[in-house]
Amino acid sequence: MTRGPSELFKALSDQTRLDMLALLLERGELCVCDFEQALQIGQSKASRHLRYLVNAGLLTDHREGIWMHYALRRDLGEEQSAVLRAVPGLLGETHLLQLRRSLEQWLKQKKETPGTCGQSQSGRPCLAAGD
Repeated sequence: MTRGPSELFKALSDQTRLDMLALLLERGELCVCDFEQALQIGQSKASRHLRYLVNAGLLTDHREGIWMHYALRRDLGEEQSAVLRAVPGLLGETHLLQLRRSLEQWLKQKKETPGTCGQSQSGRPCLAAGD
């Protein structure tokens, strides 16, 4: 699903959305609660920015119980993919390191305390992909 370049750049015009994309580039899939904790933002703000990225055609989402999970679209156009690959370099290594640390700290806490983020309908705790 490709959209025009102006829509892509509008989606990338916010620091929170850039941070979200950088985290997804590293982890593959994350729950909305992961963004809340890693970026220290509220659920409403996280959901609003994630919805913007979904509507821009950059992310897919799926529900796991009450929690929404997000990932980069696999069918991005070549131009979209090239721009997204540039995001980590644009953010800078220091900022990326802070994002990684914050997310890893949260994921460790979440793994050690099942139910921290909530339980899906299947009874499984909300865990990021790969956990």
